[in-house]
Amino acid sequence: MSEETIPPLTLLSLLIDLQSLRRLAALRGTGDDEGRALHHLLSETFGKGALQPFRLMPAPGARSATLYAYSTATEDALREALDIAAPELLQALGTAHLALRTMPETWREGRRLAFDLRARPMRRLLKPLEGWSREEHRLHLKGKAASGAIRKGAEVDAFLVARLRRFPDGMPDDPENEGLSREAVYRDWLAERLSGAATLDLARTRMVGFARVRTRRHDQEGGEASSEGPDATFHGELTVTDGAAFSRLLARGVGRHTAYGFGMLLLRPGGA
Repeated sequence: MSEETIPPLTLLSLLIDLQSLRRLAALRGTGDDEGRALHHLLSETFGKGALQPFRLMPAPGARSATLYAYSTATEDALREALDIAAPELLQALGTAHLALRTMPETWREGRRLAFDLRARPMRRLLKPLEGWSREEHRLHLKGKAASGAIRKGAEVDAFLVARLRRFPDGMPDDPENEGLSREAVYRDWLAERLSGAATLDLARTRMVGFARVRTRRHDQEGGEASSEGPDATFHGELTVTDGAAFSRLLARGVGRHTAYGFGMLLLRPGGA
């Protein structure tokens, strides 16, 4: 498919029954990783990659949550998939409440949009990275040998990469006074990911949530690997610079792990 050929993009929502989802995820052995659980259940129901990227939006203490997703599948294909889905999947995913709308086929250059994004700001290293990390400091205090450089090809927290490159001998007492903050590093990472499709309004973009989460993914040998990484939520504004590229960005998502609940740009009018 050429870059000029962009299938119509559909935004859909499902009302997820959280209790049923967690029970089913536990039975499938994915109960400790919500993104992985949803990835498998959505793939079983609609087909691999049919609903991607997606975002689960739970309210505190609620028994249900809204799942939003983008899809290039047609409405007929999505509803047809439900005809043969297992009943426990239909219950957990709340498919009786499936709602869909077609996204704009074209985006006007210069259009200003506000967004809500959950992302995983990671960088894949093109070469080994050395530096005095907190882990190496802990090893040093215990009298153990340092772990050495982070290997080429590793996926690393974008803030750790920036920190090791800026302060290879260790962090200063107040790194923010040295022009380094997690929020600023992640905003720069986000601006890079939008580049070519939109420009990020740095002054009106904030990181409103952050956590470090552990995930389980299949490794290259076919087994499973567990890793910890950043989970950052942004509220901000952007300006479309290339309508076709922006459509492709929405469809593929921002950053990595878009099949596991990260990278979906939820949009609303900007400039308010």
